[in-house]
Amino acid sequence: MSAFSSRRSRRMKNDINVVPYIDVMLVLLVIFMVTAPMITPGQIELPSVGTASDVPVQPIEVQIDEQGAIALRVREGGASFRPVDKANLLAEVRAVATADTPVVISADGKVPYESVMQVMDQLRNGGIGKLGLLVNQNAPATR
Repeated sequence: MSAFSSRRSRRMKNDINVVPYIDVMLVLLVIFMVTAPMITPGQIELPSVGTASDVPVQPIEVQIDEQGAIALRVREGGASFRPVDKANLLAEVRAVATADTPVVISADGKVPYESVMQVMDQLRNGGIGKLGLLVNQNAPATR
């Protein structure tokens, strides 16, 4: 009978031995716990609208009203808007702007986004490098 019992004990097991895997995971855990405090995270300082610095050069403002009419002015004290044809917008901006002059686009809330993007593309393709959008910070937030 002893020969019969020895044959039975030599049968292969279907279980996975997980003890070596647990040992490896514990070693990795200890390594990460030791090295994590030594790593210094990179810090990114994002600009905020409230703390933006004053613009040293007076920007040129391109205004688009509800009907899609375009007006132009240099943002100085007492300056008023003068109407400009869409075809002549780039020439008018280049006549007033220098290389360092920023151009901002302000549009009514009812103006289609496509119209604003067309004006922006026209100015960008015409070589205006400093181009931005003007926002109304005092307007109530709508949801």
